Amino acid sequence: MLTLSDLEAAAEFVHARMAATPQHHWPLLSQATGAEVWVKHENHTPMGAFKVRGALTFMDWLTRTHPDAPGICTATRGNHGQGQAWAATSAGLRAKVYVPRGNSVEKNAAMRAFGAELIEHGADFDTARQEAFRVAEAEGLFIVPPYHIELVRGVATYAYELFTAHPDLDTVYVPIGCGSGICGTIMARDALGLNTKIVGVVSDQAQTAKLSFDAGRMIETNSANTFADGMAVRVPVQDAFDIYSKGAERIIAVSDDEVAEAIRLYFTATHNVAEGAGAAPLAGLMQERDQMAGKRVGVILCGGNIDTGWFKTVLSGQTPTVAA
Repeated sequence: MLTLSDLEAAAEFVHARMAATPQHHWPLLSQATGAEVWVKHENHTPMGAFKVRGALTFMDWLTRTHPDAPGICTATRGNHGQGQAWAATSAGLRAKVYVPRGNSVEKNAAMRAFGAELIEHGADFDTARQEAFRVAEAEGLFIVPPYHIELVRGVATYAYELFTAHPDLDTVYVPIGCGSGICGTIMARDALGLNTKIVGVVSDQAQTAKLSFDAGRMIETNSANTFADGMAVRVPVQDAFDIYSKGAERIIAVSDDEVAEAIRLYFTATHNVAEGAGAAPLAGLMQERDQMAGKRVGVILCGGNIDTGWFKTVLSGQTPTVAA
C-alpha cells in the first residue's frame, strides 16, 4: 500500500514532468445523471490517457535500480504502450511493445511515434502479454508487467489530485482492465483517510475482474470482445485482485451499447472525446443513476484515444462491433 508521503512524492515527481489534469463539474452531465458529477480528465494528459503517470514513475525506478537494463518489453492495447515507449526511449532504452492483431490503428501509430518497436502477436491482449514475457526473458529485456507497484505509484497521482480537490465525494467510478487505475484510486483514498466508495466498471464482454470480485477468487474468461479495448482483459492479475477485492465497494458490468451512449453524452455535454474505457465509468453511473441521485460522484475519464472510425460510428448513433 502507498502512504501519504509516497503519494506526495510521486505527485511532485509527476508534476515536474506534466501538469496535473483538471476535474470539472459539467451541469449537463449532472442533469443527465441526477448526481453532482465531477469528471477527472485524464484525457488531458500529454498522451491522452492516465497511463503516462505510471510510465514516468516506473522508468525512474527502473533506471535507478536496474541501471544495466538495455531496454523494456511489454504488452498493451495502446495507452500503456505509449507511456512506456516514451519513458524508455527518453531514458535511452529500447522499447519493445506487443499488441494483439487487429489492435487500434491509431494507438499503434502513436506508440511507434513515441519510439516503440511494435509487434503484433496473438488474438487478444492476454496472448500478446504471454509473448512479451517470453521475449523479454529470451532477449534480456526488462519486462514491464500490466501491474506493478511502481506503475501504481504514478497512476495513483490522478486520484490524489481528485481527492485533494474534492475530499467529500460519495462515490468514484473507475474502469478496470488489469487494475492499476482502480488500485491506485483505492490506495489514494486510503492514504488520505477518506470514506469515498470506489466502484469498478468492466465490460459485460470482459468480466474477469467482476467475476473474480464476486467469487472471492481469480476467475479467467474465455474471451474479451469489446470495443472498449482498455478493458478487454481475460485473465485477472493477482496483485491487483488482492487490492480491489478488499477495497472496492462493488464492481458492475456495462454493455458496449451503454459505453457508446456514454461516449455520445460526453461529447454532447462536454465536447470531450472519450475512448471506450474512458466512458465506462459514466456508463456505470448512468446504470446506477437512481441510487446515485443527489450525491457527489466522481467519474474517471481515463483516456480519449478512440480511433476515428469508431468515433464516427458512435456519433452516428451506432455501436462499433469487434470480431470474435
